[in-house]
Amino acid sequence: MNPNRRLLLAALAGAPLLRVASMAHAEDYPAKPVRILVGFGAGGVADITARAVAQKLSERLKQNFLVENRPSAGGIVAAEAVAKSPPDGYTLLLNSNGNAVSVSLFKSLPYDPVADFEMVSTLGTFGLVMLASPESKLASVRDVIARAKADPAKFNIGTIGIGSTQNLAAELFKSMAGIDATVVPFKGTPEVITALRANDVQVGFEILAPVIGQVKSGALRAVAVTTPKRFEGLPDVPTVIESGLPGYDVASWNGIAAPARTPGPIVERLNREINAVLALPDIRQRFLELGVVPRPSTPAEHKALLVAEIAKWRDVITRARIEKQ
Repeated sequence: MNPNRRLLLAALAGAPLLRVASMAHAEDYPAKPVRILVGFGAGGVADITARAVAQKLSERLKQNFLVENRPSAGGIVAAEAVAKSPPDGYTLLLNSNGNAVSVSLFKSLPYDPVADFEMVSTLGTFGLVMLASPESKLASVRDVIARAKADPAKFNIGTIGIGSTQNLAAELFKSMAGIDATVVPFKGTPEVITALRANDVQVGFEILAPVIGQVKSGALRAVAVTTPKRFEGLPDVPTVIESGLPGYDVASWNGIAAPARTPGPIVERLNREINAVLALPDIRQRFLELGVVPRPSTPAEHKALLVAEIAKWRDVITRARIEKQ
């Protein structure tokens, strides 16, 4: 028999055994604590959602799932650490739309955000909100566009730093609405709110979580949310789409990813358990309080979302002429 043919037949014969061994390994998983690296600081939406899911996974799988915060620009430090970790399911990444944005925001990355990871499942999406001061006459998206077109030199939009989801949401709004307003970046959310109240900016874009309490109390006016559907926690606030700007869709999201070449059965088990956690009533309630909508998915759906987001934000960054870092 040809030596090459013998090798091929031996490999084919061994494949089922490897599959069985991999499945057995997955049944024993996890046999030790699992780390989830988060590229943001403690106390934010990403951190809180990761910890809520980690706690439930710990309870279900009888092993600790530990969240480690490794904040850095673009979440690069956490992502690089996971990409270079052994592909055994014991080091995971909380990835997000920030990882998609980083592809076009930085000159180079020490990893490939798609090829160097196995996507496991998305966890949730959280929309942004267009804000105005309660004294403002801007009560709708149509009001905002009309005012900006009437006097562009005196119309400013406040967001946090350049390249953030909030900042890019404002740039996308400018482009789609055909307005020439100035997007003013601030250090943080409190500064955006101060500028709104002082009328230094006429509207602002912010993630729902840090401002939802002020919206509900009337300290800020929610003009519209940026997601395709209204947010359950603010049912009377319309979307930008239904307010007259078809196709405008911006949401932050997060999910769980593992290093590339993590065995399929481990990825599948993690996916099943995460999806089960996201269906729990107390997790849904906790997410709702944060302005987050649970979003379970398959690994393939998670990957498709990441790829689509990379392309979407590449176009926005290019049109806004944001210089790469």
